Amino acid sequence: MTEKTLILGSSSPFRKELLDRLQLDYQTYSPDIDETHLDNENAEDMVKRLSLEKAKAIATEHPNSLIIGSDQCAVLNGKILGKPRDHATAVKQLSDSSGEEVSFLTGLCLYDSQTQEYQLDLVPYGVKFRKLSHAEINNYLHNEQPYNCAGSFKSEGLGITLFEGFTGSDPTALIGLPLIRLTQMLREKGINLP
Repeated sequence: MTEKTLILGSSSPFRKELLDRLQLDYQTYSPDIDETHLDNENAEDMVKRLSLEKAKAIATEHPNSLIIGSDQCAVLNGKILGKPRDHATAVKQLSDSSGEEVSFLTGLCLYDSQTQEYQLDLVPYGVKFRKLSHAEINNYLHNEQPYNCAGSFKSEGLGITLFEGFTGSDPTALIGLPLIRLTQMLREKGINLP
């Protein structure tokens, strides 16, 4: 049997940096899918659906591969927080999050393009924000400019200064690729890790 190629279906440098920790040989390809939230779709179902769709999109061009698909969203008081894209939206997101707990839901899929079998899961992680002043929010946004990040922060950067605490079993889920669950999936497919 030919060994399968491991593929990360993402253009995120943060997911790539996380996967590098596992010291595996892999390739990266960016999936081209519509990430629009569907009507009446909850956040949990959305991130799982998009994780699978990302993996399937890569699979069409890469037979005999194991493809990692992942998607993440932030949820505050039942409302999905998207990527802010601009300063004003980021200020609103961080102001709304001040003193609150935001849930980060990360969908994870490991898709076998040869058999079309897949493992699909959701890994939650909670972030408790400290009370933030308007000046702190503006200073943070000007310094880090996290306008392409769900929830308007980068926890792997200065965003860590915005928090009071975390809840969850896998801190890598917050960055977008839950390595604990991923290593379990890879082992189930016969990929040995230390």
